[in-house]
Amino acid sequence: MLVHIKDLVKKAEEDQYAIGAFNIVTLESVLGVAQAAVKANSPAIIQVSESTIRYIGLKPITHIVSTVAKNVAAPVPIALHLDHGTSFDSVFECISSGFTSVHIDASNLPLDENINLTKQVVKVAHAKRVWVQGEVGAMMGGHGNITGKLKKIPLADLADVIRFVRETKVDTIAAAVGTAHGIYDNEDIILSLLKAIKKAVPIPFVLHGGSGVPGSKIKKAIKGGVNIINIGSDLKVAFCQTLIKVCLENRNETDPRNLLKPTIGAIEKVVLEKMKLFGSAGRFVAGEAET
Repeated sequence: MLVHIKDLVKKAEEDQYAIGAFNIVTLESVLGVAQAAVKANSPAIIQVSESTIRYIGLKPITHIVSTVAKNVAAPVPIALHLDHGTSFDSVFECISSGFTSVHIDASNLPLDENINLTKQVVKVAHAKRVWVQGEVGAMMGGHGNITGKLKKIPLADLADVIRFVRETKVDTIAAAVGTAHGIYDNEDIILSLLKAIKKAVPIPFVLHGGSGVPGSKIKKAIKGGVNIINIGSDLKVAFCQTLIKVCLENRNETDPRNLLKPTIGAIEKVVLEKMKLFGSAGRFVAGEAET
């Protein structure tokens, strides 16, 4: 079922587990996430990026997620979220299309400009009961990158995070604590910084760049206060590696569905593993979330 993200986060905070926010790019990835949520009896956040919206279209992807959530994932709660919205216009379009949570990412701008743009989004979003995620400390790397080391992974400044949250009144905060987009050998989670942020800023914390981070570190981060964990690259890798393998083994296949169907299972497998790691598996009891 499709629910407001606040219903998911409230329960996760109370029971001290994290919710997976899974980046989808195709119908197959939406189905994979939904089927995993049902099998795991777990809530899930399905999130789309601006590039996915450009690829599929805002109305089509909104209707696809909504339909899958109401039918394939009817027994469990699913929330729809915009990941890394970079402009007021793109975020506003998602708010108008029924998203219950949007991420305005102006972290590459000077702090004052980041605060001003985020405040504009918060004003419009809150008028429609939509949650806003803000970000401090730009994330490095690139979605889908899976090798090597980053020269430098910058960290957010605690004072900047405190000021940002106080002035913008965002509902959730993403801050750079040592992870990166993609999968790199030198990614980390600076737990001391994470705990300091949670102590000073008592709102839900979103960990970006969750792909490739060791499970032991993820568990410690959840104990340290992480409430939502974004997963993108692990899903892209699973999808592409599976599709390439199937295509190579079935060079004469002419029905695209036969080539694409195995990718659904590949996505489902990764998502199931993440839900168990995050502690969200088995947490949902039918009837607890309001549609």
